Amino acid sequence: MTPKHLVLETVSPGIAIVKISRREALNALNTETLTELREVLRAHSADESIRVVILTGDGDKSFIAGADIAEMKDKNSNEGVWFSQLGHEVTKLLELMPKPTIAAVNGYALGGGTEMAIACDFIIASDKAVFGQPEVGLGIIPGFGATIRLAKFVGYPRAKELIFSGRRIKADEAFAIGLVNHVYPAQELMTQVIELAKTISQQSFAAVTKSKMLMNEFSESTGLNFKLDAEAHAFGRLFGSADQTEGMSAFTEKRKPAFQGLAKDTQS
Repeated sequence: MTPKHLVLETVSPGIAIVKISRREALNALNTETLTELREVLRAHSADESIRVVILTGDGDKSFIAGADIAEMKDKNSNEGVWFSQLGHEVTKLLELMPKPTIAAVNGYALGGGTEMAIACDFIIASDKAVFGQPEVGLGIIPGFGATIRLAKFVGYPRAKELIFSGRRIKADEAFAIGLVNHVYPAQELMTQVIELAKTISQQSFAAVTKSKMLMNEFSESTGLNFKLDAEAHAFGRLFGSADQTEGMSAFTEKRKPAFQGLAKDTQS
């Protein structure tokens, strides 16, 4: 099957590029795109000829602008849980596949975009990159793993600030707080990322994969499935709430939301 919303490339022996390609939606992730991405990553994980996977976005504006709000807007609680779990399947493939995964962030990486990036082993950004977890402004929480993974990059206090405020940060700040490893001019990004991928691919594949396995095993990924399941259900419970309805309606109508902020909306 040829993916509709992905561009697949192979550069140099053993280096695969997976490019999200929905330019009309700034590469936002809808169900179809997530499903395609899941299947491609499964295949790449099993393909012994691939040593490094690079995830990036098509065009010069956006890596992944988030999950597709137009699609999410009318979901109910059960549909919200399912959508979050689909996102988790993809991020777990990026995080736990044996071979290294690199996020080449070429523009907006908001919401699910930041979450896809932090599921990779590390992030290389262009100077045009913008990161953020704006979900609270939509009446929901991050649903693709940020409540678990973001703190591994920037520490709990900064992760909480970014998630609670929904604040966007540019590439220089992302580098300063440890979210990204390197920042390059936009026109140099893919050249630099491919060179790094080549360096990795030329090392002992057995040693690299064993290193990744051990680092994942002894990191805070312990209990990962339990934590992600809790996030998915918390994410889903907010669908159908007054704040979720208002937040996503305001986004699609291009106006500022007027939240009620009712505690009962969390259905705790």
